[in-house]
Amino acid sequence: MDDAKLDDFPSLFSLKGKVAVVTGGSRGLGLSAASALLQAGASKVFISSRKANACEAAVKTLNALPNLQPGAVAVSVPSDISTISGVEKLLAEVTRQTDHVDILLANAGATWGEAFDTHPDSAFAKVMDLNVRGVFNTIRLFTPLLSRRASVEDPSRVIITASVAGLGVGTLGKNGTYGYSASKAAAIHLGRNLALELGPRGITVNSICPGFFPTKMSNGLLAISGGADVMAGDNPMRRLGRPEDIAGVVVYLCSRAGAHVNGDAIEIDGGALWNRGELLSPGKAKL
Repeated sequence: MDDAKLDDFPSLFSLKGKVAVVTGGSRGLGLSAASALLQAGASKVFISSRKANACEAAVKTLNALPNLQPGAVAVSVPSDISTISGVEKLLAEVTRQTDHVDILLANAGATWGEAFDTHPDSAFAKVMDLNVRGVFNTIRLFTPLLSRRASVEDPSRVIITASVAGLGVGTLGKNGTYGYSASKAAAIHLGRNLALELGPRGITVNSICPGFFPTKMSNGLLAISGGADVMAGDNPMRRLGRPEDIAGVVVYLCSRAGAHVNGDAIEIDGGALWNRGELLSPGKAKL
């Protein structure tokens, strides 16, 4: 009957006392995830994005949330992680305020829609620089902080925000997101390589793969695909993603409940990726 005994079940999904860094955390899925980390008990969550005003606004909102642990705080650290100097700036500011990091959510990302024949090299490069190179450099430079208190029993966590577009086919046609789809596939594969590299150091690396969530980045694609109601109707669950859908998976992966999950890519799309009745056409979009 020992199988029925669970070690301290009430704390299984708790993040009490954890220190987190969320890139791209000033809006959208990153902000939802940051809110979840704080409300699950994290003591400090660093919010980073390119725009200082956006970071400050996000931090103000997060620090006004109910249900926070005493002393818990969100901290604004604006930085552009598409460049190595931006990642170094972020690391320096975080290091100034803490000697360790328990959770790194590599969420910052960009997309670009353009027809194949006119798709500019500069746009492809911009998307790849942020979505792949920026993710790699952020994880690489933060690994010493992530390793500081990591152990087999209590590993530090890295979560990469990828997309179901990296698992299937993204948007084609006049608003093709070729760089975005390629970058997210690369990010997922990068995560699996780093899971093996960093696992022995007490760091798990997993990817989350959202489908359509009504966010600023996806609203343009939603509009050209017929709108939120049409996209929801095509989903097996008959709805689009909600902030709680991201929040739940992030808390799971960062808590003791997800301590033995490593190298995974979790789809958060209501099953849309596997909806075999849904055929992609040049005007049909998936994220």
